[in-house]
Amino acid sequence: MQQLTVYLSSILFLPVLLLQTSSAAPDLELVYKLKTSIVKVHALTQGGAHGVGSGVVVAPDVVATNCHVLANASGVNISKFGDSITPVAMYADWVHDVCLLTFQYLDLPPVKLSTTNNLHYGQEVFSIGFPGGLPKPLTTVGKIRALYPYAEDLVIRTDAAFIMGASGSPLFNNAGELIGINTFKSPGKFAYYYSVPVEWVQKLLKNHTANIAVTNAFWDQPTQQQPFFMQVTQPYLHSEWNDLHNIAEAWIAQTPELAEAYFYLASALHGQGKLAEARSAYEQTTALQPAHIEAWQGLAVLAEQSGQSALFEKSMRQLNALDEEAYKAMKSRLSTTARPSNATGESETGH
Repeated sequence: MQQLTVYLSSILFLPVLLLQTSSAAPDLELVYKLKTSIVKVHALTQGGAHGVGSGVVVAPDVVATNCHVLANASGVNISKFGDSITPVAMYADWVHDVCLLTFQYLDLPPVKLSTTNNLHYGQEVFSIGFPGGLPKPLTTVGKIRALYPYAEDLVIRTDAAFIMGASGSPLFNNAGELIGINTFKSPGKFAYYYSVPVEWVQKLLKNHTANIAVTNAFWDQPTQQQPFFMQVTQPYLHSEWNDLHNIAEAWIAQTPELAEAYFYLASALHGQGKLAEARSAYEQTTALQPAHIEAWQGLAVLAEQSGQSALFEKSMRQLNALDEEAYKAMKSRLSTTARPSNATGESETGH
């Protein structure tokens, strides 16, 4: 069993590793046009510290950014084309980490606001911001890897990596429409990157709330008060299968039709060596979300372990159809990862 556990720990992170695949670059002319709507946000504290974030013009004279960029600031301004501009007001939704800065005579074009309702797994997206406080905005491309229902809308997880300085930067679909605001990431080397939905920006635009008391964002709460999609991340990345199992079961009890909850249950069962139950949970995931690449990867690994050739071929075909690069990387990794001799599983007809 120890040999099997080591094998699982080395190969179950294929989903995390393989999803760092390349995406097509967005149209250069479109990016050039959008950059005129992207600003660098500066926050000065009473102690003299200088924080930097990103923002995007979402309406005439209105810039959206993350509230955590502005927290504890004694002074705020934005910079664009060498000019420093001070807002005349701020409207905040601290819980959802969306803030609006309003200006007079900003004279920058607003971007088009879209919706998260028509987003799908594997969809190509891109972001423009100031990671690390760069002097010029940087474009980052990626794909949508998960969509999480939360507060009546969808939080977006992508593999378009960002670092400090990019908080508050816009996430666009390939038509250049705003779909989210890059907001937070999970700790560690293989981080998950989350964007809050454009709908939260739209709601604040329609219903301003000025200067309300500062509170921690939903993602900055104690672990037990965070959404389930955040609670599962660290146990998953650290192979803490029992903890992951418990969280996933509680998640399913709350949202029994959510593919993501079943995926993490499948991963926990897989990590515990319960292959028949893991297969069932993976298949429930793909039934609810056919484009769930990580679930198809998990099924491919499980099938390879247990000698289920038909399941393996089906899973690899699905991977190839969904993401050719992920398919090639999976095929290469499986061919170079030795399966332990005692990693037995259910027969092809045993499920």
